[in-house]
Amino acid sequence: MFHSVPVANNPIAPIKPFERLDLEQGERWFVARVLHRREASAQFNLHRQGYRSFAPRVRRTIRHARTMRNVIAPLFPGYIFVILDLSVAPWRCVNSTIGVASLIMGVEQPMPVPPGVVEALVAATESSGTVRLDGDLEIGQKLRILSGPFADTLCRLAELDDKGRVRVLFEFMGAEVSPRLDRSLVASAA
Repeated sequence: MFHSVPVANNPIAPIKPFERLDLEQGERWFVARVLHRREASAQFNLHRQGYRSFAPRVRRTIRHARTMRNVIAPLFPGYIFVILDLSVAPWRCVNSTIGVASLIMGVEQPMPVPPGVVEALVAATESSGTVRLDGDLEIGQKLRILSGPFADTLCRLAELDDKGRVRVLFEFMGAEVSPRLDRSLVASAA
């Protein structure tokens, strides 16, 4: 079954013919550096060669010339994850795949991603193909604003939406303020 997810500024939508992204015996996740804005093309060509890959994507709001639009963009621009068993798979073929610049290398072999990192991203992926990074947030939780005019302000989470924004509550000059912020601007206060 093929699924496509539109990606910002990329005419080739990523195709996910492999629904199974769990690792088998001897397999590990590796990182491939791809050419500029070629994540979808590299992933498509890797799948055509029989490799399983994962390019996590998130919803982002782009503001330009007083307009805002929501797009699905790579979580790690310029990189995708590839499943390989170095004892079986010809990993050098990945380096010559159209769209791929190279695997991230150690001394003589590709360096594996630490266990659990990619698995957590796969587990946080919704059916739409986007990764939800706010899975650790709960309504009423105490948060800290990370940047902007209210940086380091403690607040309480009031609302989450599906576009990556949060509404928080905090006291400012004797009044309760409730701004909407991008999810990336807050973190747990614990």
